[in-house]
Amino acid sequence: MTLYTHLDSPLGELLLVGEESATAPGGTALVSLSLPGQKGGAAVQDGWVRDPAAFDGIARQLRAYFDGTLTRFDIEYADTAATRGTAFQRRVWQALEAVPYGTTTTYGRVAEAIGAAPAAVRAVGTAIGRNPLLIVRPCHRVIAANGSLSGYAAGPESKRRLLGLEGAAPRPL
Repeated sequence: MTLYTHLDSPLGELLLVGEESATAPGGTALVSLSLPGQKGGAAVQDGWVRDPAAFDGIARQLRAYFDGTLTRFDIEYADTAATRGTAFQRRVWQALEAVPYGTTTTYGRVAEAIGAAPAAVRAVGTAIGRNPLLIVRPCHRVIAANGSLSGYAAGPESKRRLLGLEGAAPRPL
């Protein structure tokens, strides 16, 4: 069963979507986390069940992240086509999860980390743009080689705020 809730945040109202899971803490595995105005973000669908309590553990971690006391999430992701992605997307998303809190990397460095050719930078950017788990899978930590905040699905201001919250002001490389 698909569950959802909204959560207030410093970035506006987040939409959390999950699936029931016997193995996830709190019984809900995350399918997506969408920010206001996010390009390609989830929208509530008919048949989804609003259940704020199902997201208590996830919401607690997000609040701790926003107040600066959590630097690494421990959230189970649902096993769906969106969260699985293609083999290439999975490699890119795994590289995102390895970028430490409070730091940034570049699209080129992500390509290098997954063993892709330097010419794969655009493909890396596309894979990052398909990340359904903004914030918890930290695609906001990836910036352009010149230090600009290009390519964030929720817009450059959200990316700037997340990096600022982490103390990771982007700077040219």
